[in-house]
Amino acid sequence: MPSTTSYRRRILDQELDAVIDALPAIAIEGPKGVGKTRTALQRASTVHRLDDPAVFAVAEADPERLLEGERAILFDEWQRLPLVWDLVRRAVDDGAAPGSFLLTGSASPDPPPTHSGAGRIVSLRMRPLSMSERVDGQTVSLAELLTGSRPRIAGVSELGLDDYVEEILASGLPGIRGLNGRARRLQLDGYLHRIVDREIPDETGTTIRNPAALRRWMVAYAAASSTVTSFEKIRNAASPGHDNPPAKITAQVYRDALTRIWILDEIPAWIPANNPLNELGQAPKHQLADPALAARLLGVDAAALLAGESPGPSIPRDGTLLGALFESLVALSVRIYSGYNEARIGHLRTARGRQEIDLIVERDDGRVVAIEVKLARTVEDRDVRHLAWLQGRIGDRLLDSVVVTTGPTAYRRADRVAVIPLALLGP
Repeated sequence: MPSTTSYRRRILDQELDAVIDALPAIAIEGPKGVGKTRTALQRASTVHRLDDPAVFAVAEADPERLLEGERAILFDEWQRLPLVWDLVRRAVDDGAAPGSFLLTGSASPDPPPTHSGAGRIVSLRMRPLSMSERVDGQTVSLAELLTGSRPRIAGVSELGLDDYVEEILASGLPGIRGLNGRARRLQLDGYLHRIVDREIPDETGTTIRNPAALRRWMVAYAAASSTVTSFEKIRNAASPGHDNPPAKITAQVYRDALTRIWILDEIPAWIPANNPLNELGQAPKHQLADPALAARLLGVDAAALLAGESPGPSIPRDGTLLGALFESLVALSVRIYSGYNEARIGHLRTARGRQEIDLIVERDDGRVVAIEVKLARTVEDRDVRHLAWLQGRIGDRLLDSVVVTTGPTAYRRADRVAVIPLALLGP
């Protein structure tokens, strides 16, 4: 039965509202702890928790029993028993009604199900909480920016730099963000330990022969947040002092396993159709699922971030670690808002790095909103030069230009660039 305890709706709930009465089977995917099960329980009448050994044993022995019961039927952590996917797919082929099945998964199973489920099971991605799911008061919507109407931009936020630092450290994982101090650090440490010791072996079937080496690689990856640092440099940075770095194939295993449990959330390079731009870089921009995980891997607290410290492996970056993690927080939020608006997200960087734009939100027709991220209260002309360059190159394909800041006021500059505090931007 649906949960009766207090539940705060997520942006994904609005996506589910739009499709659940039309689609027979929906899979909600994302890392552990983001709230997939809690959200699915609001709509489920029958629940099969496949991470429960007793439930798993019965399901494995007699899978057809899983289709019994009042619908919607929820298969929680379905990847533990991949045949569930094919079971649901066949039920859909046999005419299952809309809203019959929900599946939640914290990993992509290996081997994958026999059939992809394309056309039968629709997947939705759930990420840690965006800023608009953490604080109220949004005055600007990405949906409006994507219309190309250059809407009026207004609003005042009470959040300052200290508040954004707290949001970086607090985590967007609902079960962790309510904690403070040592309790929060212990929970984040436990989450990271479980990734290495349990989730990768259990959920992906990947054997990690040297957990300490994987942990060092994760630290190096965290240091590369919001950069396009090569994986070779990350691999080398994963071995401090004179230690040998992990072999290339081992580093690839780490990357694949962490991607399959949704912990790596890289932003792909934006390569537009009928590309009017020359020499675009194709490297992804590195992001972990939650900037709090990066901060904890690097061992930084609020004082260290505000002091401009960058502990951990030496990774080249423009600006401070705090700036990189603030960009991670912005990227997390914009990815969620983009998904809600059925838009894609990427980043732009010319091959030689002369022009960079942090986030490109692209509609199906190829028109885009370009977003720069600035760890600043104010925006100067030099902060918008790459946005002006893009406007000159793609013209009307640029729907709007935005700078997301830590400042108090949302407004539109004389050059029509929108300046928006992160706390005021919503879906």
